[in-house]
Amino acid sequence: MSSDNQDVQQIRRSIFDELSKIVDPEIGVSIVELELVDKVDIENNNVDIDLHLTSPFCPAVFGFKIAQDVRDNIYKIPGINGVKVNVSNHFMAEAINKQVNESPLPSKS
Repeated sequence: MSSDNQDVQQIRRSIFDELSKIVDPEIGVSIVELELVDKVDIENNNVDIDLHLTSPFCPAVFGFKIAQDVRDNIYKIPGINGVKVNVSNHFMAEAINKQVNESPLPSKS
């Protein structure tokens, strides 16, 4: 196994650790447990995350919160240079994606 592959595996583990800490505010269950994460792609230290929400009409404020938490928490992982979140299957998906992906990145501590 190449060190690059190990790095990706390590980053993937870190990503899923972070994702499992993010809970749906409406029901208080982790988005990983709810199986809302559809895909995690890691390429050149940039991460694309596809996820869906519990229902197409769950309150948009919760959708924004989940998507923002995903982006900000994943971005803070050492070695990650960028994160793009793609929410699907929600009536506000386009607005959520635009707002979250264009918002300022948190500082890395």
